[in-house]
Formats: sequence, C-alpha cells, structure tokens
Amino acid sequence: MSNVKITSNETLNDEQKKVLEQFEKFQQAMIDKDEEKLHEIILDGYTLTHMSGKTQTKEEFIGEIMGNTLNYYESTIQNPRIKVMGNHAQLVADVTLDAKVYGMKGVWTLHTVADFELVDNTWLFGKWDN
Repeated sequence: MSNVKITSNETLNDEQKKVLEQFEKFQQAMIDKDEEKLHEIILDGYTLTHMSGKTQTKEEFIGEIMGNTLNYYESTIQNPRIKVMGNHAQLVADVTLDAKVYGMKGVWTLHTVADFELVDNTWLFGKWDN
C-alpha cells in the first residue's frame, strides 16, 4: 500500500515521469524504513539539508530512519516541476510530510529541491534540500 500521494496538473514527458517515480519510491522507502531500497535509490555522495539547516550524509540519514529518530508516515508531493538536463534532473515541489522527527510529531510542508543523476539508465537521488 502506498502512503505517497501526488497532486499535479503538469503534463510530464517520459523522462520526467521516471524522475517523479524515483522520488515517489524514495518517499515510500522512507515511510517503510526499507533500508535496501534507500541504499539502491540514493547515490553515495547524497546530502540532505533539513529545514533547520542541518545537513546529513546518506549514511547519517538512513541511520536515523532505521534508528527511529526520523519516522515518516505519509507524504504528499504537490505540483512537482521537473527539469531534465542530460544526465541530471531537478525536481521542485512542495512535499507535505506526516512525521515524527527528533521527538516532534507533526505535519510539515517542505519546499523541496531534489537533484537526480542518471546512472545506468536509472535516475538516482543525489541531493535533497528542504
């Protein structure tokens, strides 16, 4: 069962759809605490910048998900705009997350900028700023 919803009026081409599908899989893997899927989708050089300004590496981020410091329950990706530039893509959207992070439970809408890189015909997640 998916806990990720997408609301959009945009018409996306095939490559843009592939990027959005990967972001959706990433969001669902966070919710499911699917460590294997997270490692598969996220590039090794990945960074996450939280709305607080805190930056994390791939290992720190996945570690906090698996250690129950970051708990995600539901995600809504609103009006994603995706720009594909060769082997790089960027997704910009408002993402509303129902979560419990660092002991605080709430629903937050994050202005998200997510960068992707095409590796072996698969879009992988490289950076998430929100």
